Amino acid sequence: MNKKIVKLGTLGLAILWGCGLSISGNQIIVVSANAVTAPSGKVSFNKSPRLIDAHTTFSEARARGATYYFDVELPPDAGEPLQQILISQRRGAQEIEFRLDKTVAYIGTHRKKQESLNIASATQDETNQEIKIVFESPIPPGTTFTVGIKPRRNPFHDGIYLFGVTAFPAGEQANGLYLGVGRFHFYRSNDFFDS
Repeated sequence: MNKKIVKLGTLGLAILWGCGLSISGNQIIVVSANAVTAPSGKVSFNKSPRLIDAHTTFSEARARGATYYFDVELPPDAGEPLQQILISQRRGAQEIEFRLDKTVAYIGTHRKKQESLNIASATQDETNQEIKIVFESPIPPGTTFTVGIKPRRNPFHDGIYLFGVTAFPAGEQANGLYLGVGRFHFYRSNDFFDS
C-alpha cells in the first residue's frame, strides 16, 4: 500500500481522485486504493477480470492447426496489473496435448488483434496438466487481451471440452482469481453434414 503525505497550509486545498484519505492536523495522508492486500501480504484484484470469450479456429475432431483463444478483459478499476494466466482442462473425453512453444498473446480480442504481448514462459504442470502463461511485462488495468494456445491436434473424441481460466495479479504473493470456463464443442467430420 502506497502512502503519500501532503502538507497543507491554513487555506490548503486537496483534490483526491479515487483514493482513501486520513486527515491529521495539517496533513492529509493519501492511501492508494490500488489493490486488496490481505494481512498475510497476498495481493488480489480490486475488481475481477472477466473471461469474455473462448474460440477455436477449427471445431472438427482430429483437426490439425487449430488455436484455442481465450479473450480476457481486465477492467480499469482492477487495481493491479495482471501477470499470469492458468488454463486447465476441466472436462473432455480425452486429455489434449499442447505445443506451448507456439503460445501467443496480444492486446485485443481474437477477432480484433492489436499489439503483441511478450510471453516470459508457457509451461505445463505434469501432475495436474495446468498451463501457466507468464507475461514479460504485467498487463495494465483497462486492457482487453487474448491468449492463444495450440493443440498438437484437436481431440480424437468429439464432444464438449471445458477449460478453466484463472488470472493472477503481479507480485510474489498473488491470489489467483478463477474467471470461469471456456467451452469448445468438437464434432466428427460427418456431423457437419448430418441433418
